[in-house]
Amino acid sequence: MTSPSPALPARRRTQIFLASTLYGAATLAAALDAGCFPPADRRLLLVANTAAVPETTPALDAAPGFERLRTRFDGVLSWNDAVRPFHPSGWSPRPDDAPLWERHLRLLWGLGDDDVSLAVESLQVSPAGAVAQCFADAPLDVYADGLMSYGPTRNKLDPLIGTRVGRLLHLDLVPGLRPLLLTEFGVPQEIVPTEVFTKVLAELAEAAPELNAPEGAALLLGQYLSALDILTPEEEERLHVRMLRGAAARGHRELVFKPHPAAPARWSRMLEEEADRLGVTLTVLDTPVLAEVTYQRLRPALVAGCFSTALVTARTFYGLQAAHTGTDLLLERLSPYQNSNRVPVTLVDALLPDLAGSAPGNGTHADLNGLLAAVGFAMQPRIHPDLRAAAERYLSNHLTPRTRRYFKRRRLTALALPGALPAQLSFLPRNPTVRRVARRARALQRRLAKPKTKAAKTTVTT
Repeated sequence: MTSPSPALPARRRTQIFLASTLYGAATLAAALDAGCFPPADRRLLLVANTAAVPETTPALDAAPGFERLRTRFDGVLSWNDAVRPFHPSGWSPRPDDAPLWERHLRLLWGLGDDDVSLAVESLQVSPAGAVAQCFADAPLDVYADGLMSYGPTRNKLDPLIGTRVGRLLHLDLVPGLRPLLLTEFGVPQEIVPTEVFTKVLAELAEAAPELNAPEGAALLLGQYLSALDILTPEEEERLHVRMLRGAAARGHRELVFKPHPAAPARWSRMLEEEADRLGVTLTVLDTPVLAEVTYQRLRPALVAGCFSTALVTARTFYGLQAAHTGTDLLLERLSPYQNSNRVPVTLVDALLPDLAGSAPGNGTHADLNGLLAAVGFAMQPRIHPDLRAAAERYLSNHLTPRTRRYFKRRRLTALALPGALPAQLSFLPRNPTVRRVARRARALQRRLAKPKTKAAKTTVTT
């Protein structure tokens, strides 16, 4: 009679959390504090510095207050060090190389044969997509820390990646509004409790250095949109000046400008000159802290910006007055239509008042859900064909001079949606003959636009 073989020891469970911003790391810390993740033997924070020039920009683990967040993790790893000399935003493993990369990372990080699970952000791009490919068998959770999570997935994900996602963790930035991100895979959604998140932000505020800025002033938020090629540097300078003039016109005599950490210093100098001309006091806040830290420390009377998620956290999480400026320009300028910034711009424009006006944004929860469905379908009709009926319903009932700014007539025409053409010509987009002629015309236009190649010259030597 043979004796039973001894049971194999259970493999160690390791959770790896990828973060590229301090805000994202704070979201993860709040999710851990709220018990959103099951117990594990080890929890490792994988830091990715996705700045254009990472060598000159400190990573999030060097930011003020990070040590308060670090207590939630058993170790901190660097994705930049692991993939150097490649840039973390522009590199992903070739499919055939992914197993080799997993073996390398397991050796580098001392994972052995651990059961690994991942929590990542922005799965459709690197570095999150690259990490998911390297650990091809690891279950995935996706966490979203901004307004972009309410929009559709920006491109079609490989089903081998999308079907691995167990859930989407997100902040309740717009109560009553359901994110579209990853819904094409039926991914369940879970809200990170607001009270837990604001408690984590309070820890960061306690650890932040002294802010040399007046309390109760109007706070202006810079975003550095020219780095995303959305605006030119000159246009963004004028946008910041527009913020300052709008706050001054509302009667605010003390203003604080919080520039983007990567923004050039000349922008603040231009604002200072405009402040002198208007007779208001301007303080440029150059301390690298989250906007939410300034909310707690300074309690601004007004928060103004373009379409930053921080505008919504000011209103939803801290009860502060917030207003937007420049969203009209952004809605017109964003290209292509499916640009992933379109939903954040749309939501801020619909939710908050214009800094230059007095009327509040007129979005209600019902309107916003319909608006989000319509914009989401117009952005990604192949990913979300099920949203067509909701889009048609919204456009048929709510298309006004105000809401038309959220849609391009050309896009509505291409998708045969209401509002594309006058009512008497509405049959045209669905007419097969018209569509066939339009396709031929576009093909001819593309052929004519191609540059003509010059015949190669042959040189004869004697």
